[in-house]
Amino acid sequence: MVASRSARERKAGVEAGPLARVVVDVDRTTAFVYKISCTTCTAKGDKAWSAYRLGGDNGYLAAMDRWTFHLVEKHPGTEAPCLTYLADAQQRLHERREG
Repeated sequence: MVASRSARERKAGVEAGPLARVVVDVDRTTAFVYKISCTTCTAKGDKAWSAYRLGGDNGYLAAMDRWTFHLVEKHPGTEAPCLTYLADAQQRLHERREG
């Protein structure tokens, strides 16, 4: 059974931890789009720092990996369930860079 948009959003929100704001949208091709933004960091101007990945081909994993790296770099000591997968995220990054 395929999880609904709101169920995916809740799961990602729990995994991302308390500093994240997670939104899962549906694009015009009905694919899920994962947006994880930081509640404390800003990027350009007043816009929150965020990771934005399309849901196809492990979009959830790509967005969560980027969020995990953000937490480690900008918010050391913060606890979030996604940090348990840091070693896996680093391995995927290493594989992408070599491939």
